[in-house]
Amino acid sequence: MLPGRHPARRADTAVPGPLLPAATRAAVAEFVATAMFVFAAEGSVYGLWKLYKDTGTPGGLVAVAIAPALALVAAVAVASDASGGHVNPAVTFGVLVGRRISFGRAVVYWAAQLLGAVVASLLLTLVAGGTRPMGFGLGIGIHERHALLLEAVMTFGLTYAVYATAVDHRSRVGGGGGGGGAMAPLAIGFVLGANILAGGPFDGAAMNPARAFGPALVGWSWRHHWVYWVGPLIGAGLAGALYEFVMVEQQQPDQAPAGPRMPVLAEDY
Repeated sequence: MLPGRHPARRADTAVPGPLLPAATRAAVAEFVATAMFVFAAEGSVYGLWKLYKDTGTPGGLVAVAIAPALALVAAVAVASDASGGHVNPAVTFGVLVGRRISFGRAVVYWAAQLLGAVVASLLLTLVAGGTRPMGFGLGIGIHERHALLLEAVMTFGLTYAVYATAVDHRSRVGGGGGGGGAMAPLAIGFVLGANILAGGPFDGAAMNPARAFGPALVGWSWRHHWVYWVGPLIGAGLAGALYEFVMVEQQQPDQAPAGPRMPVLAEDY
């Protein structure tokens, strides 16, 4: 074959499609961001153990609320461009319910998030001299049904904040988006910290199945573990459905587009 006989075909086969690299970058971003978050969040508990024998104090509660909040701000910020900065299987489920991500991409996110949480928990165990993480547990007098409702309510608020400041903002072009994108990590981190202050004494306030799964697997402590999956998934699913199908302005078939708003495609996540 003479050189240059089929330049278009050679160009098509030489350049890979954009979907696989984008999906890979998104998975790596979720893995790294979730590992960063879990390492700092669970590491704050390790630090309190190192300093104080009794960590169940108001000061300890503030410490374990501030550390995850700051870590989540950073994690969402560093992963937002590549993956949307979910850093939470429940948030990914809420976005899936709102049809802002494909099911296949969601599965990839879930695998990356869970793996990142496990790796972070293993690293903490190594640096702590083999001390296994305690993970999450219910407070004295707290029944599983109470914790289930609490996790659902707290994760609802967290996912709603993600939708309003990050997901919906990414679907806007031009002036409609405002400054929501820059404020999204701060707003999400603030909601997480506030919820930990409110729910920490009752059930630890996970709001994140990966955050609960990593320490549970490494520490092999599964008591009440289902609560930290079912509750967050219920709350996130409700938040995604409410925001997407109620709060987002629905365009009528016979109406022209009201503005520059565009839907977020699965490839954007």
